[in-house]
Amino acid sequence: MSRANIAVIGCGYWGKNIVRTFHSLGALRSVCDVRSQVLEDVRTKYGVQTNSTIAEVLGDREVEGVAIAAPAAQHYELVKQALESGKHVLVEKPLALRLAEGRHLAEIADSRRRVLMVGHILQYHPGITKLKELIANGELGRIKYIYSSRLNLGKVRAEENILWSFAPHDISAVLYLLEEMPTRIASHGGTYLDSRVADTTLSTCQFASGVNVHIFVSWLHPFKEQKLTIVGGKKMAVLDDMQPERKLVLYSHRIDWVHRIPVAHSDQGQVVAIAKDEPLRLECEHFLECITEGRKPRTDATSALQVLEVLDACQRSLCSGGSPVELNGAEPEYFAHPTAVIDRGCRIGSATKIWHFSHVMEGAIVGERCNFGQNVVVSPGVRIGNNVKIQNNVSVYTGVELEDDVFCGPSMVFTNVRNPRSHVNRKNEFRRTLVKRGASIGANATVVCGVTLGEYCFVAAGGVVTRDVPDYALVMGIPAVQVGWMCYCGTQLPDSLLPVVCTECGRRYHIEDNSCRALSAVVTEMPTPVVASPLAA
Repeated sequence: MSRANIAVIGCGYWGKNIVRTFHSLGALRSVCDVRSQVLEDVRTKYGVQTNSTIAEVLGDREVEGVAIAAPAAQHYELVKQALESGKHVLVEKPLALRLAEGRHLAEIADSRRRVLMVGHILQYHPGITKLKELIANGELGRIKYIYSSRLNLGKVRAEENILWSFAPHDISAVLYLLEEMPTRIASHGGTYLDSRVADTTLSTCQFASGVNVHIFVSWLHPFKEQKLTIVGGKKMAVLDDMQPERKLVLYSHRIDWVHRIPVAHSDQGQVVAIAKDEPLRLECEHFLECITEGRKPRTDATSALQVLEVLDACQRSLCSGGSPVELNGAEPEYFAHPTAVIDRGCRIGSATKIWHFSHVMEGAIVGERCNFGQNVVVSPGVRIGNNVKIQNNVSVYTGVELEDDVFCGPSMVFTNVRNPRSHVNRKNEFRRTLVKRGASIGANATVVCGVTLGEYCFVAAGGVVTRDVPDYALVMGIPAVQVGWMCYCGTQLPDSLLPVVCTECGRRYHIEDNSCRALSAVVTEMPTPVVASPLAA
């Protein structure tokens, strides 16, 4: 059977394994990475073509499929570009960081008739495959409870929390084994390294069949653990991926009632033989078969969206302090005042609030937990992240993108054309304006199109921005000029020797050559992670 030509985008922590695997399958055509040394090492080791830009990969007609192993925050854009270029796509989990974006990618793949497969690798693990068989054959009896733990010390991430980094594996495996979606979800977490990012989470999923599932994930654990425990009416099964030989063990434990008191009788356990095949190799082979044979992937967009829906519910519960979230198959709910106009074809995340006389237009993408005040207009094609606050009388025009946690003050102004004339149509000359994560724009400020406002920068009230603003910079005036630096917490940083320390929250920064870089979040004491029974929460 002829092999499809595959390009791998990203050759980092996990991407290097994907490169190795596709090369061993005789399907690796090229590797794309921004690091020149990595590309040189790839050429030396594998003798394949290398690229430093995505455009080069997508422009190669010999490339039939791409495997994307970039940070999760980049998945949506990279998958979208690849599908629109006519490539089949295997992307690492999760499909995207927003449910609305995942659905959009599924729509593109369907309309283009391209394979869209997500790297939920546990579904290709021989141990999970065997468990699926045991459950189907009734050997475990009626499933009552599942407990999954995925623990390690690192790899700590800043662009996503532990829930989105580790839990997709376990959620995917549970949904695959049970073949049903949960009806009620609650998630609790702890933030110890960075107040914005959860380091540990414990999620509880309840199913209509009566099964209860606990998923515990942490990157603050003294040793690595990847364990799945299934309690059935007849037997219990434990899949411990850290064990070299006793990976899958069945226990015929039983409980007898003596004088109305439960008495447990333990069993030594029976090791179940499973294949030695590498899950990643099975996954990559499956992707190649789906391309050449026109097959539907086991971990296709539909199953990936189910995982995203559960993750989305976990995140909503996490943000509300652990309040349960009901899943009944309905679209995630948002609030829109009766006077607001919400066009068809826009996508709005859960827990977003849209107030009086506002208008969200077709093609706009709005994240979760946003708050739009009175008389806000969001134009077609605009992308707005999570937890964005837009105060009264603000119009976000086509060409503007707001990342997570952006604040737009009352009556501030965006533009999208530099030289407007009423009698000249310049819709094809819109300039992109990017407002990066955490930036704040004060009341009555104006942002002239074609600029980028850096992360956590601060535009003072009434300022007119005509050029790019660095991360953490404080700018004011007409035109706006930089007058200082702002902390993540919104406090102006003092003029002092390095490192600069915020007087309000204690965060530390390195400022040099007109750039400001956060050294670390505030950590007064590293607590010892407590690993308790999942029922303890």
